[in-house]
Amino acid sequence: MPRIHAPETRWFDDFAIGETFYIPSRTMTDALFAAFQLASGDNDPIHYDIEFCKERGHPAMLAHGLQVFIQTAAGAGNFPQQTADSLVALLSFSGEMHHPLYAGDTAYPGLEIVKLTSQRTTGIIEMRAIVLNQHDQLIMEGTHRYLVKKIQPVDDESL
Repeated sequence: MPRIHAPETRWFDDFAIGETFYIPSRTMTDALFAAFQLASGDNDPIHYDIEFCKERGHPAMLAHGLQVFIQTAAGAGNFPQQTADSLVALLSFSGEMHHPLYAGDTAYPGLEIVKLTSQRTTGIIEMRAIVLNQHDQLIMEGTHRYLVKKIQPVDDESL
């Protein structure tokens, strides 16, 4: 049986605006809430006490905004495998919450390239990051910016 290899590395110039990257859906279980609480140290009862949430009109525990945002981590999808030798760094990320995400909801994240900024030896890939719920409501929208190497740097004389 032949070995299965990782995909060939893509470089900055191999990407195009409008390209999308799949990230698997994930149902927000009590275990995920507990893991996030443990990792973040956030002990606000709005995220971990169902009775506290219900008293405030929420049907279930409310996911922390950062817990929602991490659903868009590029590493959960296929982007890192495509940039195994070309990815330099995650430069920045931001996001805005539009609707609540609750325990029991399913998050459907995705990334789409919206801007490519060429530099001499690298380029910046800006992606729109979204999270929808099972009702197709936009829960979160934001951006990720990645620094990616070019396969062949631009000659200084052409700048």
